[in-house]
Amino acid sequence: MKHLLHTLEGRLAALPVPMAVQLPAGQQLGAPDPAVTLRFRDRLALVALATGQIGNVGAAIVEGRVAIEGRMRDLMAAAAGLLTHDPAREQPAGWWQRVLGRARSMAAHTLAHDARHIQFHYDLSDAFYALWLDPRRVYSCAYFRSDGMTLAQAQEAKLDLICRKLRLAPGERFLDIGAGWGGLLLWAAEHYGVDATGITLSRNQHAHVQQLIEERGLQGRVRVLLLDYRELQAEAPFDKIASVGMFEHVGRAQMARYFDTVRRLLRPGGLALNHGITAGAVDNAQLGAGMGDFIEHYIFPGGELLHVSAVLHDMAQAGLEMVDTENLRPHYARTLWEWSDRLEAQLTTARAVLHAQYGAEAGEKALRAYRLYLAGSALGFERGWMALHQVLAARPEGGAAAGAMPGAQSDYPFTRDYMYAANPAAGG
Repeated sequence: MKHLLHTLEGRLAALPVPMAVQLPAGQQLGAPDPAVTLRFRDRLALVALATGQIGNVGAAIVEGRVAIEGRMRDLMAAAAGLLTHDPAREQPAGWWQRVLGRARSMAAHTLAHDARHIQFHYDLSDAFYALWLDPRRVYSCAYFRSDGMTLAQAQEAKLDLICRKLRLAPGERFLDIGAGWGGLLLWAAEHYGVDATGITLSRNQHAHVQQLIEERGLQGRVRVLLLDYRELQAEAPFDKIASVGMFEHVGRAQMARYFDTVRRLLRPGGLALNHGITAGAVDNAQLGAGMGDFIEHYIFPGGELLHVSAVLHDMAQAGLEMVDTENLRPHYARTLWEWSDRLEAQLTTARAVLHAQYGAEAGEKALRAYRLYLAGSALGFERGWMALHQVLAARPEGGAAAGAMPGAQSDYPFTRDYMYAANPAAGG
């Protein structure tokens, strides 16, 4: 133990922010005037810290075995300095591990399991999410078109960017897979005049969106269904499809079926946009240093990340042609810091909301988990451990599309200029 503590002292001295560690017996290591202090109540968590298993330290914090004092931004800077290796690039899994992982993925992503996974996260508490999301409750990467944008403006800019990439037009049939709290669904209907259908597995989100549809008088033109994407049977194919922040829940083993379903639901010549988190490294199934296990256990059970190369492979196998790909990784880092800062500013209210719904112990654990998740994810996107890709794809018609330029097989135009035209509806 003496050697471990000596190693830890050396690592604390090299951190970019002053940090102190209080041992279970009361002895304190590190900076005399720290920006961040971790108070340990057991030795196992101390070993995890000394060996760079940051995710295991996070689990100990959630369970109350380690207490934190200081700003989350300073804590994350210290955590990055305590890592012993890049968590996105651990030793790739062997072939037998990949086979076992695929079997586990198949078992984890049945209809019943996926419904439970989504409800575990998204049905936590609408009032809690409302504290730190923008007014539209858009729970995905924003698009900061200009430096001075507020979070709300950047989320509207993201919604509009998706609609422009899809070239939505009045009267088109539009499907939003994983509609969340309805931000994109309602933006597309109100600003682009589409006939919009959204699907979700979250009961809370479904009820919220249904209420918004009724309040805005959009019945008949907008609808939301409590449904798994695999169960959707459409009377006619959709002209345009978007999936935002959803395919992370699909699972590696189900990805081929997911894109097959998108193709089945899309008319020939139509466009589909997939917006989702992707892995920062090619071969790893999750982040190392215990971080992937932390997210699986406390935040997103059943969540799996693929590298964008694997996404494009499965998309192509399904018969969808990738026509544009954009990495919004820096935008998600900024979005997550916005969320984290907003939650930190509302801790007293957030604590009261979660305690009232789940009781003091469970509510406090949920709050600690989300504080670490938001700030830790912001760090991950800053460091490139994860990325965020918008992939625009077309379902080729098999011949020249009607009214299109010679050689075209879809609605996708010959240049990308149309995506970035100024649009006052998008908040600047």
